[in-house]
Parts: sequence; structure tokens; C-alpha cells
Amino acid sequence: MYAKKCKKLLLCAGAAVMLAGTVMQGCGGKTVTQEEALAKMKEFTTPDGSVSIKLDESWATEDMGVDFWLGAQSSSGRDAVIVMQFPKAGSVVQVEDLDGVKDLINESYAMTDVADAEVPTVPGMTNMTANTGKFTAEGDSGELYVIYGETDYAYYALMYASNKIGDKQITSMKASCSSFVETPIEPEDNTTVEITDTVRWFNASYAVLTEVNGWDYNRFAGAPANDETKAIQQESLKEWWDVTDRASADETLTWILDEGHRADFVENMSYLKEAGLGDVEADGRKDFILENFDVTDEEAQGYVDSYAMYEEFGDNAIAGWDYCRALNLMSFYYLADIPERNDKFLLPSQKSAEASRSGHDNRHHTPVLHVKIHISHKSKALTVLCVDNLFLL
Repeated sequence: MYAKKCKKLLLCAGAAVMLAGTVMQGCGGKTVTQEEALAKMKEFTTPDGSVSIKLDESWATEDMGVDFWLGAQSSSGRDAVIVMQFPKAGSVVQVEDLDGVKDLINESYAMTDVADAEVPTVPGMTNMTANTGKFTAEGDSGELYVIYGETDYAYYALMYASNKIGDKQITSMKASCSSFVETPIEPEDNTTVEITDTVRWFNASYAVLTEVNGWDYNRFAGAPANDETKAIQQESLKEWWDVTDRASADETLTWILDEGHRADFVENMSYLKEAGLGDVEADGRKDFILENFDVTDEEAQGYVDSYAMYEEFGDNAIAGWDYCRALNLMSFYYLADIPERNDKFLLPSQKSAEASRSGHDNRHHTPVLHVKIHISHKSKALTVLCVDNLFLL
């Protein structure tokens, strides 16, 4: 979900427009040394003050729409530099690792002819790589020199864009990189929620989803409550859930509690049952699905796993997911500044607790444990811990 949101931010925050503007004129001028380039530079800083870097003194900043990103363009409109910071904690603009940053850049700018390039020195940055390639943005194309790296605080992509990347551009970027300064900041957090045992219970119910999104399951709603998270959550709720106000928020919450994803789940599992999947031995079910349905190998395995859950737990096999998702939605409503209603908050927590407890007493209800492991196999250890805590509280 948030990978898509990051990509959308990349394209909408002005980066694509800036890059498109760099290819309108040819490059020229003599190549200068790194020291000569640095002597003609001045400091540019992100709006939040967390990063500064020196660029040619004639350049001007561009609004990137994100406080911890920096964009600047030459006076001729021929060249641009973009510094993209992805804080590792406390931000809604999250990526899982440096590979995630690379994937976002490559996909967002339709990168082609990507090749390894010289890695400059960037103070305080580790795990660095660099490459060059061709990009396409807003219908125009050009070339990029991209440096990737990380600090304890954040992942980074530092990009130099021009119609053609040559020695002059790389020398200038190396000079700029040598002036890089990071000043980590604590994000503003206006939350009024005390982290009580009850709130920890809420957090634990959807902790795996929080972790997958790169947020903090020890914080209510997973992220700080501030204007940035408010704006992004409002957009996210609108895009993914059609929630724009209190009325639509209640409507969505009612749907997930009364029907939710489990309705489609039961319909799909019933269809597989009618198709004869239940009569096939467990080790042959994946092949059966691949032979009879137009799905990928991964999708086939997903159906096999889901059907096994359906056989064991019945129509309520993913009820725990829906009830935990309801709690998760309530926390998103909080970040989006949609007024809360305590009676609504209590209902999904009661249902989630019932679904959890019933895993010990009635095998036709869903312990959250099984649902969560199905969501993210690699987080299995975390899942068990969260669910055990959830039972104990």
C-alpha cells in the first residue's frame, strides 16, 4: 500500500515536472574540478532542516511537496538535483530498505539502460551504490545519475538529472555530495493517546500490518499525529476506502464488521469446493488449481493456503482479519482527524477479542494467530508474540 503511496508522491510532488524540465536545452561549458565546483556553491536545505547540501549558487529550489525532500534547478532549466530522504521511523513516507528506494525510482521514472557508476563520498552514509540511466517523466526523457545510501536515520536517493550525464555533471554532483549534512529530527507528534495496556492490545491486533507498512506498532496508529500524516491519511482513506468524512467512515466500519472481506472469501472458497478442490489430496491441490484456473504459481499457493484455513475454521476463517482491520481503520481515522466515536471503537475490539479467545474453545472461529501468519510468513515470529500478548492482556 505505502509503496504505491510513495510512488504517487514521487510523481505528484514536483519531481517528475522538474526532471521533465531538465531536457529542454543542450548542455555545454567546460568541465571543472570538484574543488572549483564546490567554490561556486551555496547551501540548500530541506524545508524541515533535516538535510543540507551545497549546489551552484545560481540554482533555485523547487517545491517538492514533502518537507524532507529537496529539489533545485539550474537557472537555465538544464539541470536539476533532487534529494529524497526516507526516514526509517516516525514518517508515513516509508520504504522497507534501499532496494525499495531503487525500485521506486526505477519504476517511477521508467528507468532504462541502468548501469553501475562511480560512488561519491557522502559524509555519514553507508551501503552506497550509484548508477546512471535514462528516464522518462511527463512525456520527456533525459539521463540520471543516482546515488543510493543510508544513515542510521534514513534511506536516501540523491539524483542529478540532465539531458545527458557526462563528466561535468558527475563532478558537480560529487562536489555536492561531499557537502552533505544530515540533522535528524523528531517528528511533531500531537497525539493525545496514552499507551495503556488497552491501547497496546489494539496495536497488537494489527501489529503485523503496521510492521509491513514500515510503521511503529509501539505507537498508537503507528505514526505521529501531525499535519503531514493527517493529509496523507486523508488521501489514503479516500483512495483505498472511499472514506472522506464521518458518515463514510461509519459506513465503511459497518461494512467491515457486518460483511467485510470474509464475504468474498466464503464465496471463493465455496466455488473451489464445488470445483472439487476438497476431494484432491493436499499435495496435489496446487497443481489442480494451476490446471483449472488462469492464475500464477504464487496465486495458486495462496488459494491452497486459504482453502486449508477454510476447511479447518469454516466461514469465519478470516473474521479475525476483518475485526483487526476495523481497529486499524479506527486508528487511521484518528490520524486523519475524523472525529472518533467511542461506541464504534468498542465494538470491533470486542469482536476481535472474541475471535481470539474462540481459537482456544471453538475451532469454527478464527484465532487471529492463523490469519496473521497467512498475511506475512516472514513475520511469523513477530505474529506469535503479538497474538500471545493479545490473549494475555
